[in-house]
Amino acid sequence: MKIARFSHDGAINFGILDETDFVVLAGDPMFSGFETTGERVPLADAVLLAPVIPRSKVVCVGKNYADHAKEMGGEAPEEPLLFLKPNTSVIGPNDRIALPSLSRQVEHEGELAVVIGSVAKNVRAEDADSVIFGYTIANDVTARDLQRSDGQWTRAKGFDTFCPLGPVIETEFSFDGASLETRVNGEVRQNAPLTDMIHSVAEIIAYASAVFTLLPGDVILTGTPAGVGPIVSGDVVEVEIGGLGTLRNAAV
Repeated sequence: MKIARFSHDGAINFGILDETDFVVLAGDPMFSGFETTGERVPLADAVLLAPVIPRSKVVCVGKNYADHAKEMGGEAPEEPLLFLKPNTSVIGPNDRIALPSLSRQVEHEGELAVVIGSVAKNVRAEDADSVIFGYTIANDVTARDLQRSDGQWTRAKGFDTFCPLGPVIETEFSFDGASLETRVNGEVRQNAPLTDMIHSVAEIIAYASAVFTLLPGDVILTGTPAGVGPIVSGDVVEVEIGGLGTLRNAAV
């Protein structure tokens, strides 16, 4: 089931994608379930928004693909390397990535994102599926020069617009054969199967929830494969994952 958050005629709604229409939901499905209003909105008439605004945090995992760790000049860590992005960094499909004047090297990082659906604390890996609402696509936009100069990642990862999410949340996503591809102006920059992740989604949820409570609507970014690179004003970044669609944003 593909869930979208969208605006139409001045109202913001959640809906289930049914081919060319959204079946409008009565409320936020994470809290109100999947009751529908009976209304249908043509996809062509809706403006897609970020499918979720994290209630408290975006939890990210660094260097979770061996080839990416290597291209960054180091080995992959033995345990998940966690950092946070503020929820103010979240934008939706087709929203613009604002390149900050403080940085001269902003880069894309296409990633699989996990949307948490229930309060989760000290979750065992084998129980991780019970706290997952669904999956979407993310771009962990990064000011690489600031990441190097600061020695920690908060500023480099936390600018407004540095966490595009979307286009939808898939509640029944299958990893079988799924891969991630990132394109800039149509040129392929990243391409890797999701099975290349070092730490699985279940392992990440167990590790993160042992540190802090995950809340409904929180988002986990699972790491990026090799091929990260710069974006400049006018570039269009597309991150595609089979079964989830394509997240498209232009940089300005």
